[in-house]
Amino acid sequence: MKCPHCGHEEDKVVDSRPQKDGLAIRRRRECLKCSQRYTTYEYVEQGSLTVMKSDNRREAYDRNKLMHGIKLACNKRPVTSFEIAAMVDDIEALLHAQGGNEIQSQKIGELVMAKLRGVDEIAYVRFASVYRKFADKAEFLEEMKKLLE
Repeated sequence: MKCPHCGHEEDKVVDSRPQKDGLAIRRRRECLKCSQRYTTYEYVEQGSLTVMKSDNRREAYDRNKLMHGIKLACNKRPVTSFEIAAMVDDIEALLHAQGGNEIQSQKIGELVMAKLRGVDEIAYVRFASVYRKFADKAEFLEEMKKLLE
């Protein structure tokens, strides 16, 4: 593991803890060169997923891309990084539980919106506005009306 501070490749594990769901292990590491500490997560490698895009392209599923999209929606909102990681874990578990190696990008977007709606409604609307490509304020207001009902 490379140190994110100095790039040195040797470290020691200071602490290991399983995550609540048991699907990952959180490790605190200390660089043997600069003594900085950082956190890593280890996950069981599942079968690879392929995402089918709306334009029929296919690309490998990328956890970081999903995490980034959720983080953008939650920017400056009272949503912790642990809540975001838990959402991503839940979404991945649902994707793998469906079986098969290919998943529609639309299905991932719907799962993200369902999770965000339960965590933070503003983040949900932010994500929905990009995901559903709202063309004007009328579409935005329509989504807000659904949320208020």
